[in-house]
Amino acid sequence: MRVGVITFPGTLDDRDAARAVNVGGAEAVSLWHADADLKSVDAVILPGGFSYGDYLRCGAISRFAPVMNLVIEAAGQGMPVLGICNGFQVLCESHLLPGALTRNSDLHFLCRDQEIEITNTKTAWTSSYSTGEKIVIPLKNGEGSFQCDDQTLAQLEGEGRVIARYVGQNPNGSRNLIAGISNARGNVVGLMPHPEHAIDTLTGPSAQGLGFFTSILSAMVK
Repeated sequence: MRVGVITFPGTLDDRDAARAVNVGGAEAVSLWHADADLKSVDAVILPGGFSYGDYLRCGAISRFAPVMNLVIEAAGQGMPVLGICNGFQVLCESHLLPGALTRNSDLHFLCRDQEIEITNTKTAWTSSYSTGEKIVIPLKNGEGSFQCDDQTLAQLEGEGRVIARYVGQNPNGSRNLIAGISNARGNVVGLMPHPEHAIDTLTGPSAQGLGFFTSILSAMVK
């Protein structure tokens, strides 16, 4: 299985995401923001970082990168897409996911190991987990507070599209402790914490993030 990892100008975590894909058992394929094709990949990851320096809004310029036109079209046809941190912001700016990521409630950048609870295991990126399973993975963001209107929030909650929540004190002011969401189909997922930094205990606080990268293999087999 081939999983594309997109690099935008300012992306930081593309190599970490590619390593996680390989450790998870798939083949990581590098994609550039200006690419005119997706190189026959089966899934796509938008990694974290500061694409285009986070000018205007986080992810606002990346949304117009040539490769995103292809990602939007492919996602509409069911291709699995995972956006991590800045990638989550790009997915919201691209309207592949609802809502927006805004400045942390305390206005400070945070970087720490964070416990989250997996609340939806029916997506292409979470099937390796059990509902209610709690994992510890790094969280690092300045604009990680998930916000949306009341109607959107009710829809996300009612349809079970919140895929993960923060455990304990709200780290960034996200509504309902939301750490990640999916689209209605479950093929597009946005996650603010970084599972690619927790695929082994040598380089991360745990190996509990690896499930996001093994889940996709099961999803493609189905």
